Amino acid sequence: MDAKFWTERWESNTIGFHEGEPNSLLVAHFGALALAPGARVFVPLCGKTRDIHWLLEQGYRVAGAELSELAVAHLFQELGIEPVIEVRGTTTHYYGEHIDLYAGDIFHLRPETLGTVDAIYDRAALVALPEAMRKAYRAHLQTLCGTVSQLLITLEYGEGLIDGPPFSIVEEEVRRHYDSAYAVESVESRYSPEGLHGKYPVTERAWILSEKKVSNT
Repeated sequence: MDAKFWTERWESNTIGFHEGEPNSLLVAHFGALALAPGARVFVPLCGKTRDIHWLLEQGYRVAGAELSELAVAHLFQELGIEPVIEVRGTTTHYYGEHIDLYAGDIFHLRPETLGTVDAIYDRAALVALPEAMRKAYRAHLQTLCGTVSQLLITLEYGEGLIDGPPFSIVEEEVRRHYDSAYAVESVESRYSPEGLHGKYPVTERAWILSEKKVSNT
C-alpha cells in the first residue's frame, strides 16, 4: 500500500470509500467525547470527507492529514473556502478559518507542524492501512496527539471476501493497539447485508477511546 495506489485512486475518481453524507456513527456518538466548544479535532487520512463539513457545522475546529492534494483541493472547493497554501518541508499546509489540512504522507507530519488537538476522529485511517502498517500508524498518532480521546470507526467482514482496503479489523486487534493507553469501549455496531462494495455483508463499529486514569493507590 504505497502513495501511488492512493493518488491513482483519486486521479481516476475510484473513491467508493467516500461517503456522500456525514457518517451516521459520527453523528450519533461524537458528543460522547464531551469536547468544549471550539475544540480542535484531528481527522487522519481525511480525503474530502463530508464528516469535516459536519464537524465544522458543530462549531469545532478541524485539522486533517491527507496524502492526495487533489482530495484536499476538492474538500476546500466543496466547503466554499479559498485556502492559504504554504509548503512546510514535505508537507503542504492548506488552511482557512477553523480548518488546517496537511497534504502529504502522514508519517512525515510532525507534532510541531500539526499543533495541539483535543480529540481524534478516525473513520478512514486505521481501516485503510494493511496490517503491517497499523502498529506504526497507532504509534505515530500517539506521537502527534498524545492520548487525547478518540472516536474510532472500524469495519468487520468475512475473511477472504476482499483484499482491502478497507480492511476488516476485529475487536481483538483494536484492543491490541489501544488497550495500553486507553479505556476502550465499543458503543455501537451496525450490520449491513450489502454494505461492503454494495454486495458483501459488513459490520461497522464505533469505539470510544478514553485516556486511562492512573491509579495513585
